[in-house]
Amino acid sequence: MEKEEYAIILDYLPNGYPLERKMMPVAQAIGKKNLVLLELIPRRGISLQAGEEVYIGEGKRDQIYYILGRLHREKLTETAKNQLQEFIEKMVKEKEQEFVNFFNKSEAINKRLHQIELIPGFGKKHMQEILNQRKEKEFESFEDMKKRIQNLPDPEKAIQKRILTELINLERHNLFVK
Repeated sequence: MEKEEYAIILDYLPNGYPLERKMMPVAQAIGKKNLVLLELIPRRGISLQAGEEVYIGEGKRDQIYYILGRLHREKLTETAKNQLQEFIEKMVKEKEQEFVNFFNKSEAINKRLHQIELIPGFGKKHMQEILNQRKEKEFESFEDMKKRIQNLPDPEKAIQKRILTELINLERHNLFVK
């Protein structure tokens, strides 16, 4: 897995976590590329804003002193969860083609379960219809999918839900979060 270069701040706690004895500022963030939840320690005198993009790659970092480690899902603050929702919505819109390609290239996990069935609201019937339609011609966009398949739940919203679920809950199979 490639290392993250940039992260989006989900929440900034200037006095650290209320129940921990350390009064050290900490930021909850998500890596832009691999969607990894991270805890970041800002440089002294730096105040971070939710939604702000920060550099966390190799070399000199202006705002971040060091990466404390992965952020455990149980520690996510409510503010962070709300920011996460906004970040995912924006990211799915920006990377629509990648997610459309997921529907074009997805495969069976085992004999009984297909990757498409893990998307909220997509059952066996939708999966069969998607597989049949993509044999004729690959999907070009979410709009194209909705036109070609009747009663299809909104693929954009369904993918957003799935990514959020993978980040907040422990899932057996992760499709989008590494």
